[in-house]
Amino acid sequence: MAPSTRYTVIGAGNGGKAMAAHLALMGFETTLYNRTPAHVEAIRQRRGIELEAGETGPHGFGQLARVTSDMRDALDHCDVAMVVIPSSAHAEVARVMAPHLRDGQIIILHPGRTCGAIEVAKVLRDERCRADVTIAEAETFIYASRSDGPAQARVFRIKEAVPLAALPANRTGDVLGVLRDAFPQYIDGGNVLRTGLNNMGAIFHPALTLLNAGRIESTRGDFQFYIDGVTPSVARVLEVLDRERVTVAAALGIRARTAQEWLLMAYNAAGDSLYEAIQNQPGYYGIKAPPTLHHRYIFEDVPMSLVPIAALGQRYGVAVPGIDSIIRLACIIHRTDYWRRGRTLEKLGIANLSVSELTRYVEEGTLD
Repeated sequence: MAPSTRYTVIGAGNGGKAMAAHLALMGFETTLYNRTPAHVEAIRQRRGIELEAGETGPHGFGQLARVTSDMRDALDHCDVAMVVIPSSAHAEVARVMAPHLRDGQIIILHPGRTCGAIEVAKVLRDERCRADVTIAEAETFIYASRSDGPAQARVFRIKEAVPLAALPANRTGDVLGVLRDAFPQYIDGGNVLRTGLNNMGAIFHPALTLLNAGRIESTRGDFQFYIDGVTPSVARVLEVLDRERVTVAAALGIRARTAQEWLLMAYNAAGDSLYEAIQNQPGYYGIKAPPTLHHRYIFEDVPMSLVPIAALGQRYGVAVPGIDSIIRLACIIHRTDYWRRGRTLEKLGIANLSVSELTRYVEEGTLD
């Protein structure tokens, strides 16, 4: 008997293609949406995606129920919408979804970065969406994947445990229950502040890219990003950023994992310092640096991760000079104002909330 939950994957990048193919291979009715028809034309013609993986991983031809660039069509046949796009596009895709959503549907951001679910909820309110939908976000993306061609995807690894939280948190159990048949790897992530403040990409990606700016531009990224790029001095900067993130979380009553704790949990990589722990992570060997500074490690991770962390620190009395300096460097190098483009508390609709009011909102959905 085929599983009854119907999935729509929004976004046909390497991650979206991997997720859509995997869901289809598991027997779920799966729709793939991408706003640009030409990008998914090969998939539409083949009516599916060829998925490759290691010997024990999912592989084969995942036949899709439909491939569309029409959001109404995508959501008409959908119980769970898996949003697998850059977080800088979350607000816009929420606006496009708003008129077509209906009661009972679940929207999951893969991942939310920092405050993604809160941003999507604010957009839906602004668009006067009346549907009772549940928004959730994953702490990180479940797959390590890449695209091998226009209708091909490859999965290198599926993470064993990925924290996920709904907004409000009292709906997290319901979301996990719906996902369990497809993805038992998702676990209770507490609430969306916890998943958002355990965002390790916010600490590793922008600073490591900016502090290696000269080397990236002169070599076009021809060096090992985490091994050659993380010298003892660079690691000390990362430690400061990490300490500021954890302190912001503590001001909100959240015990966030440190980067060293995360490396130990995710990769069993240990060391007396963050530098040692990174150098002791065998999975980092062979990963090249970005070939250019025009990369999502800056244009996505700064406005969608560092800006909201800094804004929360500013609002609740935590100085974050290290994070502020990375944001400022990014603004200078990209000649843009990431504060204006980013997830400020005003944009998120939470600027005037006290800690207790913000906690009540993410736990119970009450927004006074």
